[in-house]
Formats: sequence, structure tokens, C-alpha cells
Amino acid sequence: MIMNPVHRLEGEITVPGDKSISHRSVMLGALAKGTTVVTHFLEGADCLSSIQCFRSLGVKIHNDPDKGLVRIEGRGLHGLQAPEQILDAGNSGTTTRLISGILSAQPFTSMITGDASIQKRPMGRIITPLSMMGAEIESIRGNDCAPLKITGQNLHGIHYTSPVASAQVKSAILLAGLYAQGTTRITEPSLSRNHSELMLSAFGAKVSSIPDGSKSYTAAIHPADELYAIDISVPGDISSAAYFIAAGLIVPNSCITIKNVGINPTRDGILRVCKAMGANITMENIHNEGMEPVADITVRSQSLHGTVIGGELIPTLIDEIPVIAVLACFASGTTIIKDAAELKVKESNRIDTVVEALSAMGARITATEDGMIIEGGAPLHGAKIQSYDDHRIAMAFSVAAMNSESPVEIVGAECIRISYPDFFGDLNALRY
Repeated sequence: MIMNPVHRLEGEITVPGDKSISHRSVMLGALAKGTTVVTHFLEGADCLSSIQCFRSLGVKIHNDPDKGLVRIEGRGLHGLQAPEQILDAGNSGTTTRLISGILSAQPFTSMITGDASIQKRPMGRIITPLSMMGAEIESIRGNDCAPLKITGQNLHGIHYTSPVASAQVKSAILLAGLYAQGTTRITEPSLSRNHSELMLSAFGAKVSSIPDGSKSYTAAIHPADELYAIDISVPGDISSAAYFIAAGLIVPNSCITIKNVGINPTRDGILRVCKAMGANITMENIHNEGMEPVADITVRSQSLHGTVIGGELIPTLIDEIPVIAVLACFASGTTIIKDAAELKVKESNRIDTVVEALSAMGARITATEDGMIIEGGAPLHGAKIQSYDDHRIAMAFSVAAMNSESPVEIVGAECIRISYPDFFGDLNALRY
């Protein structure tokens, strides 16, 4: 994909449904009694992997891509069937980790794998706590990565202290806790995204999340007799909106409104960072859509300044750090991103990938052990950028190209279909 500089961006768009919420709607809908209807579902490759995995477990799921509508005929907590083939999560870490919590309690043996990227991503972080609950999980290659062989067991509740704030780890444990004897608790060093807690509660589970007096939070779940189907309206994904927020700020004379975006406070770190950098961002029509807060976000081009990003803010924007690094290149002064070592175990090592690509474009950027330091103000120029099949990298550098001095070639841009199939169509609709 060759991306050319853009002179102005203007208009309104609606970004695809939230990826995290779309995944969870399929999983909990499959475990509930009754039919769950999901609107504005994300028809990206990752979420379709979740659908296919649960179809393989005997769940009838009907999706209408043109309408963004999915109907899940739930089988109840104990109604899943043994799959006839290995479950394939594709590129989806969410699918792999969350479904492992569910499979750990089923009365059958299953295997789950994914693409080459998934087979390198660390699964020990779920294998350890699930094994403490009594699960039998084997990493086939012995490297704590997929493929995983999971033999369902009778589980018991634990209180697990997680070394990382990870919604995927937390969710895998909570989903296993639906089946466990006794209460299951997980304490994390800071609050990760809480879509699982909100949705589990909406489906009828007894779940709570409370601060522990410092920065840590403990989520707890009691075993459930049943979950019950609900209708879910998926808000726009703030991680997808982030690329248009960034583009609107750095492309001169731009004004973009992004409709119906989820602004859950465990996900809105991108907005807090942009405001700390001096961004011109306003929110209107703020309301709750089901269990999630949403708003229309308007962004106008604005001069920015550097800031420091770290600590408990990191879990609220971990997926947005590549595009935040792009923003920092156009800000005056220094931006420091720290406490973000989790970037190393995403679809690519995003610290190395971002630093390599921005350096190729002329940015003044230095990698650190847990982040990067960016000296803003140096003009960016064209380069050939490797996406490493990482959708966040491909979209972040599509944004960088918009205010580059010359065209940027993005190799492997087709990976964007993982989370935003019509990204370039929406972008072209805003070009002037």
C-alpha cells in the first residue's frame, strides 16, 4: 500500500464495533440460555475467529456482515460439545486466552492453535493461574505457547495475584471461575479494561471489581448456575477511533467527528494523553449504551507538546501506543513512554517495530527497555515500512504518512482486516 500525504481531513465517520466487546459477546452469548442478539458487531478477522471456534463447539451463530448483526443461540453453561477438529484462533490472542478459561472446565479434551504470530505469543500467563485452579493445559511444543491441549477438569476458586495488568489474563480466570467451586479472585497491579466484568454482570453472573486501597484492583466471581441471553449494542472501538483522532490532530486544517465511540474509563487513555499534549478534542452526546459509556468525539488539528506516559495509564492505551508515538513526532519537545514492556509480546515487538519504522522516516526516537523516548519536531519523510503483519503498526504508519513530506509504502497492509476491514475506505471518505 502506497500512502500519500493529505492536505486536509474533514467529515463524520462511524468506526467499527469494539473488538474486545465483540469477542466477549460471542463467548458469553454461547454460554447463556436463550438467543443473544448483537448489533454493530465487528466483522474483523479476529472476531470471526471467535465465531468459528464456538461454532466448532456446537453453538449456532448466524451473522449478517452487511448489517453488523450476529445472533447467538446459546447452549447454556454446560452445553458445549467436543470439537471434531483443532480450534483455530487465527491471529487472535483474545480468542486464544479467553476460550482457554472456558475449555478448562469442559468435560472433554480440545486443542487450540493459531497463526505463526499466535504460536509465538506467551500463554504461560494463563496456563499458570488456570493450572492453579485445577486445569490440565499442555503447551504441545513445551514453550508455553500455542498449540495448547486442554483437558477439562473440575476447577476450584483461587486468589491469584497477576504480575501484569492484563484484561486477557483476568478474563480467562473469570470465565473459568464461572465453573469453579468457591469464589475466584484476581488482583492486578492496576485496573485493566473491564468489559468482561461489565458483560458478565449483564448476563447474570455475580462479579465485582474493587480497589485495594492503592493502585491495585481485585475482580471476583462466584460460580454460576446459568447465564441468560441479552441484546448487546457494540459501541465504536476507541482503538480504531484513535487513528482518526491522531490524523485529525496532525493533518493541517482538519476537523473530524467520530460517532458513537466507546469511552469506557479503562480504555480512554488515548483521550487523556491527547489532552495532556494540548489537543483540541470535544465530546458530545455522552450517554450509556447498554453497559458501556459512549460519545461523539470531534477533533480539530492542533499544535501539540510532549508529555510523559506511564504507570497505571498504560493498560488504558496499550494498543494505541504505536499511533501515540506517531503523534509525538509532530509535537514540540520530548515525549517519554515508559512502563510499557507489554508491547514486546503483542502481534509484533511493538517497541522495536515502532522505533525501526519511525527512524526510517527521520524521527528522533530511541528505544528503552520498557518504552521509547521521542524528540518531536523533526519532519517525517517517506520510507518503506514493514508492518510485520501487525494491524496496529500498519494503521499507525498510515497516519504518519498523512503528514509526511513524501509517500510511504506499507508492506503487508492487508493485515488491517484483523480489526478494521474498511479502514482505507473510511479514510478516503475524509480526504480533501
